[in-house]
Amino acid sequence: MAFVVDGTCPRRIAYAAELACATGLAQLRPPAAAGRANAEGPWRQDGRDAEKPAQTRRSDGRAVSTVVTCRGLGRTFETDAVPVHALRGVDFDMASGEWASLAGPSGSGKSTLLHLVGGLDRPSYGEVAVGGVDLGGLGDAGLADLRLHKIGFVFQAYNLVPVLSALENVEFILQLQGVAQAERRRRAKDALNALGLAEMAGRRPGELSGGQQQRVAIARAIVTEPVLLLADEPTANLDAGTTVELLEVLRELNERRGVTILTATHDPTVMAYANRRVHLRDGRIATQ
Repeated sequence: MAFVVDGTCPRRIAYAAELACATGLAQLRPPAAAGRANAEGPWRQDGRDAEKPAQTRRSDGRAVSTVVTCRGLGRTFETDAVPVHALRGVDFDMASGEWASLAGPSGSGKSTLLHLVGGLDRPSYGEVAVGGVDLGGLGDAGLADLRLHKIGFVFQAYNLVPVLSALENVEFILQLQGVAQAERRRRAKDALNALGLAEMAGRRPGELSGGQQQRVAIARAIVTEPVLLLADEPTANLDAGTTVELLEVLRELNERRGVTILTATHDPTVMAYANRRVHLRDGRIATQ
């Protein structure tokens, strides 16, 4: 039976809330340090549309769209002792179709940068835009809408809802977008099929291996056809063989379907698959 949140079943509503939080679709509260206004929807505070398509040029002179733009991006966390400067004035761009991997020691700012690009956190200063949308001009509802329609997330812990089947975990994202039931079921099946999970569609996460769960998470992330796929330590819980299988899936998505991918990782195998490495140290980009 298809999973449907119809507003009449408290348990289903609770599961829906859990999934929204797990996939970065829930609204977030801005930290005091951010100092951002709560404008609703994809609009700037001055009332202009926040979406501004940007372009950059390849070495051969051809123009390509810029998916990620960061300018002077910083994030400071206030503690009881001293402020922690997780990011310090980072400038960073990604072109459409790139696979970039953020690398560096623990505490270098990899996950912080990934979370700021994904709209899961707000910067203390600086600017970040994704798919031509200035995140600084968005309120909580606007950020949630951006995450729902433009960004796919893959997490280290998979973040699948245990009571839902693989198909339902993927399909529900499309329900949040308002896609009709027949269409979302078809697209969810296609996404699972593309990742070799056609036979596993009816199984719950507890009945799947770690590699299979991570592939379900990838199917959930790409089923909405986002402009950007973000993966935070996606191979941390996988063995060597499963890691290579997963990275081959990401490579195919990147090379054959043109999915733009940004990963944060300690794993040198992941870095080797990316076509661009960005090394961070002490909150700054050391090399890229």
